[in-house]
Amino acid sequence: MVFYFKARPEDGDYTIFMGIDKHENEELIKYGFPEDIWFHVDKMSSAHVYLRLPKGRTIEDIPEGVLEDCAQLVKANSIQGNKVNDVDVVYTPWQNLKKTASMDVGQVGFHNPRMVRTVKVEKRINDIINQLNRTKVERQPDLKAEREAVNAAERSERKQQFREKKRQEELERLQREKQAELRSYKNLMVAEKMTSNKEIASTTKSLQELEEDFM
Repeated sequence: MVFYFKARPEDGDYTIFMGIDKHENEELIKYGFPEDIWFHVDKMSSAHVYLRLPKGRTIEDIPEGVLEDCAQLVKANSIQGNKVNDVDVVYTPWQNLKKTASMDVGQVGFHNPRMVRTVKVEKRINDIINQLNRTKVERQPDLKAEREAVNAAERSERKQQFREKKRQEELERLQREKQAELRSYKNLMVAEKMTSNKEIASTTKSLQELEEDFM
């Protein structure tokens, strides 16, 4: 089971989600999207909360209000973190999550620690949690199928971009050939290199002169 939430609407259409348990977290880690940002209470047990960004956005583009929603939600879903103030919440792009065979279920590391951000949550804000819970929806998604569908769409897009690139290159090649042909034709038609009929007549014997020469 995965729980889905809507962040505050004034900051845009952002979806926040988390797994029901550590086994669900394993699936979310395995089949995440490049647009996903992962949140967790630092050095404490907590839910794995994800924010799905619109395509083209990065961790740098998270609105301040949406960041606060994610941090509050992950704090509220930490048994220990929910009871204390001034907790640190770490967050990083899904692609930076590192999973090895030796790790326990739900446990993750990071490929690059420098890509991990930290935000401090001074205290739980019930108004934020209550608003998020009012948008809460439970789903049983096929995470693998969703990931494969995205992969297929991305492959199709790359193929289309490749075909468009080849088509553009062919158009440019034909245009270059046409320009080269025009330049060649213009060179043939340069006035200084042309001979007029009058000039031809002045240097060529007439038909009568040729006949007299023949006789």
